[in-house]
Order: sequence, then structure tokens, then C-alpha cells
Amino acid sequence: MDNKDIKRYSFIALLAVAGCLIVLNFGHILRFAGIALSALTPLIIGCALAYVFNIIMNFFEKHYFPKSDSKVIHATRRPACLIFSFAITIAIILLVMNIIIPEIVNAFKLIYAEIPPTFMKAKDKLLDKLDEYPDVRKELENIEVDKSAMIEKISNGAFGIFGSIIAFIGAVTSAVMNTVIGIIFAIYLLLRKDKLYTDVRRFMKAHVSEEKNAKINHICFVAHDTFTHFFIGQFIEALLLGTLTAIGSHFLNLPYSMMTGTIIGVTALIPIVGALCGAALSAFIIFTVSPTKALIFLVFLIILQQVDDNVIYPKIMGTSVGLPGIWVLAAVTVGGGLFGIIGMVLGVPLAATCYKLYFEKLEAIEAASGTAPPSVPESTKKQQPQKTDPAASKHRKKHGMEKNSPK
Repeated sequence: MDNKDIKRYSFIALLAVAGCLIVLNFGHILRFAGIALSALTPLIIGCALAYVFNIIMNFFEKHYFPKSDSKVIHATRRPACLIFSFAITIAIILLVMNIIIPEIVNAFKLIYAEIPPTFMKAKDKLLDKLDEYPDVRKELENIEVDKSAMIEKISNGAFGIFGSIIAFIGAVTSAVMNTVIGIIFAIYLLLRKDKLYTDVRRFMKAHVSEEKNAKINHICFVAHDTFTHFFIGQFIEALLLGTLTAIGSHFLNLPYSMMTGTIIGVTALIPIVGALCGAALSAFIIFTVSPTKALIFLVFLIILQQVDDNVIYPKIMGTSVGLPGIWVLAAVTVGGGLFGIIGMVLGVPLAATCYKLYFEKLEAIEAASGTAPPSVPESTKKQQPQKTDPAASKHRKKHGMEKNSPK
């Protein structure tokens, strides 16, 4: 038995021992993972915020006196663009809240105003019906109410509600603290992103081989390109859908047109199911005014959704995400089941990244074996030009993944 066999069998034995230890201590590992995740939550939030705000900040940096050679402009470019990014985000959030919250309050006021008359009408009709059945009315009048039992139930319910309120306040406080720390961490990452990028590249070159470094760079490039295009496209699509909903509702003389457009636009940021949830909430609010107009709104939104799915969304997203509809639905379903709303949002670009990388590998295997890929329908041949990563191109050329250029 040579040294290679000894190393291989030793590695297998270590894996077996590690697997047994994990199985035997699975409960402790889960608790430790939960504690670690709770401690890392602010940093995870900060990284996520930094990535999203970096997209906005890059846009401002490209338009912040790009041709100026002034040292003052160069020194203030990043801090100023970072402030612009946070300011425009806060302004959008405040605008959305200013549109939605007052209209929802008015809708619930209307519901509250309509409940007592409706209850009195129902009571009068019930009493009129009971006059036709004197035996039933007599039995209802003889029912005795145990006041002490009722007071005890009310007290227990009040203590339960009080405990729930305390738990809710604690959860909100923890979420606010995590968000504040995450924002501070995100600001630090955005201000120092060039230095951090340089340090990571130096670490990779020092400790990772050139071939693995090219693979990692290519994976990161594909993931970054897919996530960036997805977030930008989803935001534009949600903005257009919300605007069209508000304009259509206004021309159809439907109530709460601005509010419904805003709700549809905000919820449309979640793929597939977001617009459906927004439609249900908007229809319910319109229903408080007129059930007929709520039905008209649902019909209008179904038609608009069809136009969006078949015309607007493909034009905006193009082939940048490149994920078939069935896998989009699967990604939203699985991501939402595992991680809620965050999973719904991140599931699609993550699945699209894996989809692209897998088919790149599949095409490389087919090219190496001389197998011709299946023919592509004419309707799917028109694709947008994709960006190229120098390190990824070098890696793909080395492994025969790029087509030979025509002489």
C-alpha cells in the first residue's frame, strides 16, 4: 500500500468519524448553529444591504462629474454617492408609506363604520325569523351565562395577549438593533470596498492556485452579473407594473388608484406570488367601497398581468437571468418555504446562477466529446450580448469551453 492509498483511506476514515459525530450530536450542532447565526445576523444584513446599495451607488458614481480631474471631486465622489443612495432609498420608502398608510387607515375606518349598521340589520332579521319559531326563541332566552367562567376566560386571554405584546416588542427591538448595526457595517463595506476587493484578490493569489482562482472568479462573475441584472430588472418591472395599475385604475374610475398601484408595485418585487398578494390586498380594500368595482379591478389586473408576463417582463429581463418559467416557480416555492420572503426574492437569481454554470459545464463536456448540442428554436436565438470576465475567459479557453473564433 503506497502513500496515496494511505492518505485516501485515512481521509475516508476521517469523513466516517466526522459523520458519526455529527449524527450523534446533531441537536447540539443545530443549537450552536442557531446561536452563531443569531450573532452573525447583523453582519449578514450589512452584506446584503451593501450589495444592493452598491448597485445604486455605482450608478451615481458614473454620473458624478465623470470627466472632472479635480481632487475635491475625486475625494468626495464615494461619500457623496453613498449619501445620495441612502437619501433616495429613504425618500422612496417615505413616499410609499405616505401613499399606502393613510389609504389603508381610511379603508379600515370605512369598515369600522359599516360594521355596526350591518350587525343591527342582521340582528333585526334574526329576531324577525325567530318570531316564526317561538320554541327556538324560548330556548335561547332560557340560556344562562356563567359570568365567573366568562371573566376567567377573558382574564386568561388578556394575560396571553400581554405576553404576546411583550414578545412582539422584544422581536421588534432586536430587529431594529440588527438593522442599525447592519446599516453601519454596510456603510463601512461600501466606503472601503476597493481596499477589501484588493485584499481578497491578494489572498486568493497567495493561497489558491491559478486554475482554481480562475474558476472562483468565473463563478463570482456569473453570480454577480445574474443578481445585478435580476435586481435592476425586477425593480424596473415592478415600477412599470405599479404605474400601469395606478393609471388604469384611475381611468376605470376605481377607488384608491394611487394606493393600489403602490401596493402592486411594492409586492411585485417578489417574483410571481408578490403581485398576486398585492392584488388580493388591493381588491379587499376596494371591496369595502364597492364589490362590483373590486371585481372590475381583478379583471383589469389579470389582463395587465398577462401583458406583463408576455410582453413587459421578457423585454426588461431579456436573457440576462435565463431561467425557464418552471424553474422560476420552483425557485420561488422552495426559497419561500425555506426562508420566507427573502427566499422568494433570492431564490430566482441563485437558481439562475446554478442553471447557467451547469449548462456551461454541460456544453464543455459536449464539446470535449464531440457531441452536438440540441438545436435551439429560432425564437430563443436572439440574445443580448453578455459581459465577459477576463479571468473566466482564460479559464474557459484553457478547458476548451470557448468556440474558436473565425479566421
